[in-house]
Amino acid sequence: MPLPLVQCPAPAQEASAIAGEQPRCPTATSDIPERADPVSRAPALTVERYDEDWSALADARARTGRWTERFKYLPLNSDGSVYITTGIEVRARSESYSAPSWGAAPDFDYVWTRVMPYADVHVGSVRFFVQPLAAHVIGRAPPHRPADRTGTDVLQALAEFELTVGASGSLRTSVGRQLVSLGGGRLIDTRYGPNVPMPFDGLQARFETTRAKVTMFDLRPVETGPHDFDDRGSSRRRVWGVYGAIWREGSRETGTDLYYIGFRDRRAVFEQGAARELLHTFGVREFGQHGPGHWNVEGVLQSGSFGHASVSAWGLGMEIGRRFDSTPFRPDLTLILDIASGDRDPARKTLQTFNPLFPRGKYFGALSPVGPRNVIHLNPSLALHPAKRVGLSLAASAFWRQSRRDGVYGIAGDLVRRGGSSRDRFVGSQFEAAGSLQLTPELSLSTSLSAFAPGAFIRATGPARTTLMSASTISFRF
Repeated sequence: MPLPLVQCPAPAQEASAIAGEQPRCPTATSDIPERADPVSRAPALTVERYDEDWSALADARARTGRWTERFKYLPLNSDGSVYITTGIEVRARSESYSAPSWGAAPDFDYVWTRVMPYADVHVGSVRFFVQPLAAHVIGRAPPHRPADRTGTDVLQALAEFELTVGASGSLRTSVGRQLVSLGGGRLIDTRYGPNVPMPFDGLQARFETTRAKVTMFDLRPVETGPHDFDDRGSSRRRVWGVYGAIWREGSRETGTDLYYIGFRDRRAVFEQGAARELLHTFGVREFGQHGPGHWNVEGVLQSGSFGHASVSAWGLGMEIGRRFDSTPFRPDLTLILDIASGDRDPARKTLQTFNPLFPRGKYFGALSPVGPRNVIHLNPSLALHPAKRVGLSLAASAFWRQSRRDGVYGIAGDLVRRGGSSRDRFVGSQFEAAGSLQLTPELSLSTSLSAFAPGAFIRATGPARTTLMSASTISFRF
């Protein structure tokens, strides 16, 4: 599983703007950087948007004269304690597939469009954040996937109350609908890369000091409907838990995360079949940078029940890399190894298939026909910066089944290929080239080309053509 650092080291922020999904820091591919843009500005734009703090613009000396600043701090009273922050994202992304699902489905192409304006109203220690969404798909025949379209709906609508605790602590409690990304985004993320992000309905309480942050939450994922204002909090799935982060060395770029996540699905589907799943996930993540080196290591254990069976699953992710800032094009080499357990015997009363819960929509790159269950994934990549506003990325991936008795799953957890009688592990190889151009601080272009060549397991279990994908994105956001 890719493990994005939440706080990108400053030299790496420019590498984030390539084609795909939210970036792994520092070398991931993304059409829009999650934590910072390659054109310097403060504060950095985020995916969730509600964590941006533009209150410094109350001081005229903090303004740079950028035209967008007039929309970021709009005072409504004389002392500035009541103000509004506004912004918008307008994005169009085209994707074209040849031999999808290795030839099991016909070729297709489509264009995603979405518009996401927002308004953030601050009244002292209370704030109200609202972000509608209009998301459509052009050229894709029904039935549409939940990530394709939702018409016009409410992506986020939350109220938050902040309380000062001690000399440097704060407690922020929010209730309503909101995008959520915890830690490296491995288990709970925003699904930002596809057309329709995934929000959650529920409650978050975040206690934060200069050295640590603890988040407690009780949430239900929002199920996307194809029509206007028909998105609803799920009655089938629920997630709750506590996530803690401790930072070291005087910054948030190096630290340790510890967490527990509880999860219930009234109808989970695995190779074993469909049943009620109650899952307990325990994890630890170590991340940071030292000089030109950066790392991100995460281990996860899962227990619980699946119908009348017990659950015993695990996952491991390791990302190590090195920047060469004094070399032309400032290359960044990164090696990622991901392992997610698979079921050793579908006939036994124990389920060993790892459940990634709510992963990002472009998990192993822009193409991503394979999801983070029953997989071993090896991924070397190279990021280059030929100019300040230009990013290039080359990546190769190899996929194996972790268990020969389990099948291959997609990003959404759907069973793409059953294990059958094949004992081959090798699923296939994926190659991707991507590039991005930040024309202005608000306008970016990106493109990517991907190919997935089937391995022995795919050839033994069904259609086995090479899947090709091309994608292009234009995005305007401030």
